[in-house]
Amino acid sequence: MVDVLSCPTPVLQDINLDTDMNPKRETPASILIIGAGVFGLSTALALTKRPELASSSITVLDRSPEAGVFPSRDASSIDSSRIIRADYADPAYAALASEAQVHWRQTSPTSLGGEGRYTESGFILGADSEPLVRDDGSPTGLAYAKKSWVNAMALAHKEGRPLSSIRVLKNSWSIGVVSGTGGEFAYWGYMNTASGWADAEASMKWFYERVTATGRVTFINGTAESLETDESSRKVTGARLKDGTTLSADLVVVAAGAWTPTLVDLSSQAVATGQILGYMDITEQEQKRLDKIPVMLNVSTGLFVIPPRNRVLKIARHAYGYLNPKPVSKPPLGIPGTKAPEMVSQPITHLDDANLSIPPDAEKILREGLQKMIPWPELKDRPFSRTRLCWYTDTTTGDWLIDYHPYWQGLFIATGGSGHAFKFLPVIGEKIVDAITGKCSEELRRKWQWRSTESEIIATEDGSRGGKPGLILEDEMKK
Repeated sequence: MVDVLSCPTPVLQDINLDTDMNPKRETPASILIIGAGVFGLSTALALTKRPELASSSITVLDRSPEAGVFPSRDASSIDSSRIIRADYADPAYAALASEAQVHWRQTSPTSLGGEGRYTESGFILGADSEPLVRDDGSPTGLAYAKKSWVNAMALAHKEGRPLSSIRVLKNSWSIGVVSGTGGEFAYWGYMNTASGWADAEASMKWFYERVTATGRVTFINGTAESLETDESSRKVTGARLKDGTTLSADLVVVAAGAWTPTLVDLSSQAVATGQILGYMDITEQEQKRLDKIPVMLNVSTGLFVIPPRNRVLKIARHAYGYLNPKPVSKPPLGIPGTKAPEMVSQPITHLDDANLSIPPDAEKILREGLQKMIPWPELKDRPFSRTRLCWYTDTTTGDWLIDYHPYWQGLFIATGGSGHAFKFLPVIGEKIVDAITGKCSEELRRKWQWRSTESEIIATEDGSRGGKPGLILEDEMKK
């Protein structure tokens, strides 16, 4: 139980919040997972493998408007491609990504990496010329890249790969040569031949089929509008859907990605940000020229290119992104005695507006980035066939939020992917279930625990973001 100090009108500072993910808890007879994305699907599959939960019913609710389609087609995980790398400045995520890569590299037709779902193309991680630390003490892209190189070398040694699989690129000229395109897009970087990319949509389909094959999980199409609670016992009892129906469960796992802050008050630690992507049609000849290029990422600008498939080239930006603050239909569930946010940054996607595009300045940024990475005259003025906003759930450190709610019993949060969770699809569910069952390692427990921070703008300051924090999508669209 969570201890609460006796107080007629509780306020935040008067509540002893429990941030320990390892208390003894009763085995839930029923589990409701809200969200069928990377966090939700992987958690559902991991739950089916735990003997102690063999009798627990498992339900996955997803906002997908199409019957039988999971996750929704506007989810951040549904896309042509995602980077698969263990190239992290943080050694904990580097090690965890290495663990996930074991699964990605299994390429039999029935394995996750098979049938073209994973391609080990190699990966150039680069950065601009800049100090290692900003004036506010946060790391720059160059610091991120150099720490990542150190961790990549350590993993190569641990995995028994030759250290030559990691090649330092000391200047922009060498980056241009190794890129295969002539693109001198960074000042310093390195090439890791043991990283690559995945077909994101096909990988999610593979995972969904594995979950349904267990026969243990019920999938429901519907949008959760609010969480149901029993205030006398301080327990979340289920979710109310927009159509008025209610789903009940002993344990509710909110894994709704960028929609999570509309259900649970995360105003002190996570926010939804829109990220820009552009897609360009290319010719068969251009496809052949680009078949063997590596993934390219400049962490100072956030711009990256992934090798094309089916004559479509993708350019995107891992940045601070755009905020979309809007009134909420129901206040997100918070701690009694604290003021719920009246405005919450909320995703807007092509399912909300079929004509949705990205801000004009954003398209210009993508085009300039593409010219630096693939400086071919024939691509310079070619229009994008489509653009898209991909919605992250950002935290200030880039660490995920995987923890029980500190006040409400029966409520577990699994979100805060911060734009880098997809590559962990094969293993993240197991780590989430470890946290649910009190088996999470101390290192990961501390990284992913519930936090309360005071910040006017939540912006991920790990050195991997480009652009400016705090941009409002509506304002930028008007420019």
